[in-house]
Amino acid sequence: MKYSDFLKTNQFDFEQLLGFSQANLIEDPPVDFDARLPAPPFLMIDRILSIEKNGSRGKVVAEQDIRLDAWYFQCHFPGDPVQPGCLCVDAVWQLLGFYCVWSGALGAGRALGCEEIVFSGQIRPHNKIARFEVDIVRFQELKEAGTSIGIADAAVFIDGELITTMKRARTGIFKGITYPDYPNRSRHSLGGTSQG
Repeated sequence: MKYSDFLKTNQFDFEQLLGFSQANLIEDPPVDFDARLPAPPFLMIDRILSIEKNGSRGKVVAEQDIRLDAWYFQCHFPGDPVQPGCLCVDAVWQLLGFYCVWSGALGAGRALGCEEIVFSGQIRPHNKIARFEVDIVRFQELKEAGTSIGIADAAVFIDGELITTMKRARTGIFKGITYPDYPNRSRHSLGGTSQG
């Protein structure tokens, strides 16, 4: 898909999301386009049903199919399988980062936190579909700094029941932070607050 088409597409299927995670969905990426979604099994969404922008605000609705043999049910916990709540939180960060890039941000995404998470239910192996509704309350490009930020409130539903809410989730898109020469040592081979 051409980059100009990517910016206008408002639904993405699993094949397209997988292509995005492998950095081969877009044929003509612009300079500094380093964005990716996590690859399976850590990709927590199977399809984006709708993505829309209205000024600095927007909305993303996506789904994940729950699989009986999902990797997390095998270890969390033996004899009491439940999807870790943090994976729902990460799905929201994944969608928020994708939204920022779809809105034109250049760089690679990083989760920046959130103000509040409330869990009121759980996902078990025989559930069917998790639904993520992400309301972007602000998207801003900081051109001088070469970064962008997305802030959103989100709700997670399992088979139609609300199980998680997030307030003020934040994801940033930053230039020059990727580690493409992994596992070799380079200026990006260590974490921390400084990438120098």
